Amino acid sequence: MTNERPIILITNDDGITAPGIRNLVEAVKDLGQLVVVAPDKPQSGMGHAITIGHPLRMNQLDLFGGIEAWQVSGTPADCVKLAVDKLIHRKPDLCLSGINHGANHAINVIYSGTMSAAMEAAIEGIPSVGFSLMDYSMEADFSAAREVVRSIVMKLLAEKQDNHLLLNVNIPKVSMELLAGIKICRQAYAKYQEDFDERTDPHGRKYYWLTGEFVNMDEGDDTDVWALEHNYVSVVPIAIDFTNYKMKQQLEEKWS
Repeated sequence: MTNERPIILITNDDGITAPGIRNLVEAVKDLGQLVVVAPDKPQSGMGHAITIGHPLRMNQLDLFGGIEAWQVSGTPADCVKLAVDKLIHRKPDLCLSGINHGANHAINVIYSGTMSAAMEAAIEGIPSVGFSLMDYSMEADFSAAREVVRSIVMKLLAEKQDNHLLLNVNIPKVSMELLAGIKICRQAYAKYQEDFDERTDPHGRKYYWLTGEFVNMDEGDDTDVWALEHNYVSVVPIAIDFTNYKMKQQLEEKWS
């Protein structure tokens, strides 16, 4: 890093007024020049959606004590695209997404708006981290999460990172004293066993409510699920390239 203060882009998927993003800002506000660009409403589960069918709008807000902050009418990925192209006019030194209310471990990384915002930044060549706390409550205690975030961000700012660095960080719902440490993990083979609960509205029309149970099918002790169950902060390096290289080689051998 240069002697100039690093520019840190802050975003999320729970919306710009969510407690999680406020705690993220508090954790790192003295570590660089912050620019907050986040959705104007919750966008959980939006994945990597972008807005193409209607216009996007940005409004500047004073929510974080003098830190530049904008709300966007689109998705988390939209926020990153607009921030880089229309607000910062250069690539930030780091993008931080979160702190998400709820886990983004295992297969959740596919659906997560939090991680998709960080992934969009990594695609743009900006080292990025998505942070999630395993507590869905809007009254969640973020005190331990703030310390974890600050520690990780300081490590990243201490030396130059790969431009496509993308980390998925999940923090267990325990006090700082009960945290076992930080564990570098792989993504667990785990998913939701889903069901659609069929119901009837007051007009007699059927509707469906997605329900499900999280099922871990991975017995490894090097996964994010294992780490979180044992009170570790899980850190999973995520690849942007989805190519299955083993399958690619097998198909080349069969089809050549």
